[in-house]
Amino acid sequence: MTKRNIDNILALYTQDQRINTSYPDSRREVLPHLIRDIASSADGEGAIIYSALDETNADAEIRAQITFFTEIGQNFEWKVYDYDTPSNLERRLASHGFIVEDAEAIMVLELAAAPPALLQPGGHDIRRITRPAELEDVRMIKEAVWQDDATNLIAYLTSALTEHPELMSIYVAYVDNAPASAAWVYFPEGSQFASLWGGSTLAEHRGKGLYSSLLAVRA
Repeated sequence: MTKRNIDNILALYTQDQRINTSYPDSRREVLPHLIRDIASSADGEGAIIYSALDETNADAEIRAQITFFTEIGQNFEWKVYDYDTPSNLERRLASHGFIVEDAEAIMVLELAAAPPALLQPGGHDIRRITRPAELEDVRMIKEAVWQDDATNLIAYLTSALTEHPELMSIYVAYVDNAPASAAWVYFPEGSQFASLWGGSTLAEHRGKGLYSSLLAVRA
């Protein structure tokens, strides 16, 4: 892929997924230099999903958002991409008390150009989760893999299933009728992108192609 193609995809992603996107469980506010999401639930978390700052206003805007979310009693995160400005935005946020988490990467695939092998079913027992009670299988997988309480995640997925089922499809792979791997796909309303999430497989079932089958069913 050429740099021009990458730049075009990045521009499309920025417009589609950061500037124009909205989420059903939050309120979107567009300000002169940034866009923020405010969680609708009392225990939800807000976010700065897009910012266009410079050396002259970055610190003031950071302080303003800290003040705003503190006053409404809501935790929030600041989404920072490596092309965001100013170039030292991450360091500035850290100096204001933000915790810098591990870097993540975005991978984009145009489905029309997907390799045929990706779209082939793998012969595994893959089931779509359609009822909240079935999410206990997802909980078991997530807690076993990550050794962490999945209560908040299950609450989020339950809300998605019951209130906005058209925006998300959740799948579990089973081995001998027992849950072994889980993943889901999110379809933002009006977006050209679908995003893949989850992707957790029990240690004893890795290397068997379960996640490849989950990838295929979501593609």
